This record gives sequence, C-alpha cells and structure tokens, in this order.
Amino acid sequence: MTTPTDYTPPRVWTWDQANGGKFASINRPIAGPTHDKVLPVGKHPLQLYSLATPNGVKVTVMLEELLALGHTGAEYDAWLIRIHQGDQFGSGFVDVNPNSKIPALMDRSGPEPVRVFESGSILLYLAEKFGALLPTGAKKAECLSWLFWQMGSAPYLGGGFGHFYAYAPSKMEYPINRFAMEAKRQMDVLNRRLAESRFLAGDDYSIADIAVWPWYGALAKGQIYEAGEFLSVHEYPHVIRWADEIAQRLAARRGRMVNRTWGPLDTQLHERHDASDFDTRTQDKLVG
Repeated sequence: MTTPTDYTPPRVWTWDQANGGKFASINRPIAGPTHDKVLPVGKHPLQLYSLATPNGVKVTVMLEELLALGHTGAEYDAWLIRIHQGDQFGSGFVDVNPNSKIPALMDRSGPEPVRVFESGSILLYLAEKFGALLPTGAKKAECLSWLFWQMGSAPYLGGGFGHFYAYAPSKMEYPINRFAMEAKRQMDVLNRRLAESRFLAGDDYSIADIAVWPWYGALAKGQIYEAGEFLSVHEYPHVIRWADEIAQRLAARRGRMVNRTWGPLDTQLHERHDASDFDTRTQDKLVG
C-alpha cells in the first residue's frame, strides 16, 4: 500500500468550497434555497424535475413503463434540472424536494398537488397509484427488500466508489480499495440472486429492477465511472444477462434518454412533454 498523505482534522470542521472536486458546486453543508426560481408546469398530470443520473433514470423508466402498460394518467412533463448550475437550489425546486436532490415529482392529478421526493419513494408512489409493477404477497416483500437494498447500497457505489475512483481531485488508495471491495460485494449479492431468479422479485419485472438497473446494470456493462475492467464486471454473468434483458425494453431505452445532456446527440432528450419527442426533439434533430 502506498504511503498516504497525512491529514490531521481540525478541532472544528469548516467548509472549504474550493476543495470539493468535480462536484464542489453541487454540495453544501446547509439546506434551503439560494435563489428564487419558479418551476415550470406543463400540461400533464405529472411534473418531473430531474436529470438523467441513475436516480433520475429510475423514474423516467418507471413512467415510460406505465405508459407502455396503457396508464394514460402517467403522462408526464420532464423538466431538466442542471445540477452543476445550481437549479436544485432554486426556491421552486426546494419546495418540491427540501433535500435539493434530483429527481423530484409533483403530482397535479388531484384537487391538491402532491410532492414526492427521493427516487425509491417516487417508484413506490407511482406503483401504488397505478397498481402496476408491484407484486403482491410474499413477492411484494421481496420486491420492497430489493428496492430498499438499492436505496441503501447505491451511496456506497456512487458517493463512495464512484466519487473516489472517478471524480475526486486526487487518487487515494485507501478509499478506492475500501469502496471497490463494497461495490464488488454488492455485485456478487445481485449475481447470486439473479442466478436463481429471472428478475429480482421473481419471474416478473418490478420496481425493484427499475431501481437497481440504472446503477448496477450500468456498472455491469461498464457504462459508469469507466470502471468495468477495474472491477472485473465480467465476473457477474447473471447481472449482465439481466441488464441486457432490461436494456431491450423500449421503456428502458426511452427512460435513459430523458433529461440526458451527455453522450451521442441522438440519445439526448433534454425535456420530454410528449411521446413524439423521442422522434422529433432529440439533440441531433435540434442542433443537426
């Protein structure tokens, strides 16, 4: 092990705004808005404010799956929240999610608007609202166990491994090794489950798969953090099989495109207001 640079914490921590790496501009030690900004409201019952991070993709895949099942009440407007520009700290966004994290959903289908924040909560809310993609009985317990497993595990993958491996200002052996070990353990947990079951809750696709796929499916395919070789993701064939199957679903392919601002232009749909937007409003159509 290489010798680490010694760091002695001060008696009292203070915020060094310049020492945050790539994501310094999106994190701060206090909550609340930094500026006044009213959120736009479109024509559909559901208003989503998001970005196509794994947590954002969960919700857009869910909405597209509901529409594919014929739930017209799941029509939605997806508005882009540019987190590197601080949109999540605007007063309107904070009103929807006081935690200032994407995604955030406002359900305007009833007499009073209902705010829903945190991606797992949004998935469960929508599944119960439309009676879809949520099993019953013992399989519901299995589904919710994997849903909450993802919500608890992904911070180790994203905020832990991903941050120190891909985004930190300098490479540090101890945290990279520590979180790489945890990421591989998580992948092994999934691989063992998917060796015995087509989907996470059983034979049927559910919100558990929708929650886990944008994180661990992408990791299995080497699509995040450029870490596929480092983590030897080929060692998890059942996760790869499962990830590939979900990737073939039209709703999954569409969900990945919504609020996406990077990658090939034909995969970027900055805002979504109608199903036809996938054919007419991707960035290759707008800037090509």
